[in-house]
Amino acid sequence: MESADAIEVCHLADPAATDALGRRLASQLLAAVDGDGALLLLRGELGAGKTSLVQGLAAALGISEPVTSPTFALAQHYDIDSGSDAGTTALVHLDLYRLEPGAAADELFAQEEEDARGLGAVLAVEWPERLSFRPEGAWEVALSHAEDGEGRLARINPPPGLTPPRPLPPAPR
Repeated sequence: MESADAIEVCHLADPAATDALGRRLASQLLAAVDGDGALLLLRGELGAGKTSLVQGLAAALGISEPVTSPTFALAQHYDIDSGSDAGTTALVHLDLYRLEPGAAADELFAQEEEDARGLGAVLAVEWPERLSFRPEGAWEVALSHAEDGEGRLARINPPPGLTPPRPLPPAPR
C-alpha cells in the first residue's frame, strides 16, 4: 500500500494515539455495516500497534471486556455490552500470524468471515498477508515504526471503489 493511495497518513506517538485511531475508524466501519458487517485488514510487523488499534475500535463499538491479541487463540469474538448506543454490531478479531500462508489461513478467514457477516460484525484481521488473496471490500490500515524511531505511522485506505473517500473524523487534540 503506497502513501499516495492512502486517504490519511498519520503519526501515532504512543499506544494511546493508536487506540484513538481505532476509535476514529469505528465510525467509518459502522457506516459500512449494512447487515453484512465490515472488514478491516491490519498490516504491520510485530509490535507495530495492530492490537492497540483493535482495542480502540472495540471500545468505540461498545465492548468493555479486555481485548487481547488472538495470536494463540487465532480468533476472538466480542459482544456489544447491553445498553450500548453502538447498536448490535459485534467484533471478530482474527490473527493469522501463526498460520502458514495459503490454505490454512484462507480456510480460517472464510469461517470467521462467514460468522462475522452472519452477526453483522466488524471483522478485524491481523496479518492478512498470510491469505492467498486480498479480500474484497476491506478497509486497510498499514502500521509501521516511524523512521525516526519515535512512534508509529499509519496509512489508511478505504475499500477499493469507495469514491469519494469519506474523510475520517478529526483526530482528538
